[in-house]
Amino acid sequence: MLCGQGKAVILMKSQIKNQLLRLFRDERGGEVLEYALIAGLVVVAAISVLGAVGGKVLARWRSLNSSM
Repeated sequence: MLCGQGKAVILMKSQIKNQLLRLFRDERGGEVLEYALIAGLVVVAAISVLGAVGGKVLARWRSLNSSM
């Protein structure tokens, strides 16, 4: 026969197992993750475009500024 502590440990393990199973079966956060990945890709693309075009824009701005 198990003492009070032994029963509590078994009960706690069972509760943790049930919580983990419920967490793995939960699919509510999938769409949020997809939107976050898309937003991240948009940010990376914007940074790379700004990096590629930024030097040309700055040179054009300096040329325009010096001609005034």
